[in-house]
Amino acid sequence: MAKVEIYTKAFCPYCTRAKGLLKSKGVTFEEYDISMGGSKRQEMIQRANGRSTVPQIFIDGRHMGGSDDLAALDRQGGLDPLLAA
Repeated sequence: MAKVEIYTKAFCPYCTRAKGLLKSKGVTFEEYDISMGGSKRQEMIQRANGRSTVPQIFIDGRHMGGSDDLAALDRQGGLDPLLAA
């Protein structure tokens, strides 16, 4: 199973949607709550090439983008192979 990381904020509906999609596929993920900013927020921005919105999702260290990006990847059939790697 691939390593999945997701940067989130409290009460973020897009974060909830992305986590729901991952959970529906039986994926366990490492969640970083950046609601209070700090070093994890800076880490996310650096890893996500300057993107500062949440969620930001990484699969095996590769940046996937946000919730809409993850959903689009799933619709195109590209998410399951990445998760199975």
